[in-house]
Amino acid sequence: MRGSAPAPIRPLATNLTQRVLDAAGLIILGKGRELRLALACLLARGHLLIEDLPGVGKTTLAHLLARLLGLQYSRIQFTSDLLPADVIGVSVYEREHERFRFHPGPVFAQLVLADEINRATPKAQSALLEAMEERQVTVDGETRQLPEPFFVIATQNPSYQIGTFPLPESQLDRFLMRIRLGYPPAAQEKVLLAGEDRRIMVEHQVPVLSVGELAALQASVTQVHAAASIIDYCLAILQFTRRSERFVHGLSPRAGVGLLRAAKAWALLEDRAYVLPEDLQAVLPSCCIHRLVSGDGNGRLDHDEVATLILSSVPVP
Repeated sequence: MRGSAPAPIRPLATNLTQRVLDAAGLIILGKGRELRLALACLLARGHLLIEDLPGVGKTTLAHLLARLLGLQYSRIQFTSDLLPADVIGVSVYEREHERFRFHPGPVFAQLVLADEINRATPKAQSALLEAMEERQVTVDGETRQLPEPFFVIATQNPSYQIGTFPLPESQLDRFLMRIRLGYPPAAQEKVLLAGEDRRIMVEHQVPVLSVGELAALQASVTQVHAAASIIDYCLAILQFTRRSERFVHGLSPRAGVGLLRAAKAWALLEDRAYVLPEDLQAVLPSCCIHRLVSGDGNGRLDHDEVATLILSSVPVP
């Protein structure tokens, strides 16, 4: 499989994506792998969930990607009193025209930050379900398309914090990846403390990719080749999670499709037009962690547990 690999689809893909990663790495310090996963999620046309403590750069990352990619940006602060209409919009009666006029909500943007999504009630959270899956919203019986590209980055605080509501499985499954940023390494944190305010630095950023270049990269992901052995490897991973007593339930077919698509995006970032087992292994924890629940009553598993258990149990082709 390795010896007969096709030629790269886009010779400039690595240069384009590296420009984004280099610029982002100057502001989000010491998080190269997390930035790479976030970009792969976007290229795979998925949505990203970032779960971590307040103050580690979740909101900054979302705003930064919007600036670097020249995307229309919208931020929704999720609170306990948020209503679905606050997200998708509402029709208002205009007396002078004797008709209702739809006022789009903040979800009508190319990059939407759903900040602290688990501080809203499940009813408000559900306002994003159709948007994330179908890239459209239906209000008053009329369906309205969302802009392209459409990318949701949601942040959530740890579930043990006061005032949080757990995300239902149907909502979690709409996210292609879940990542954590964590604290920066000490050396990078020293630079952060001594340097300029990161929020000001983000405001000064200019786009390093056009929307057209981003769309071309997303299209290139679909052309990345996955050999039959790679598809069998992905299928074996899915079947293992469904058979294993360590999980309450296994990965869904939608999770499998997303896992393979994310692996293709990771391969493109590596300047390859074909998927290797290492690509699946690289994205597996982020694509699966939020979809699996421990069968021993301990709740959700961490990245290391999922990666060690699955990758050590499923043979590599």
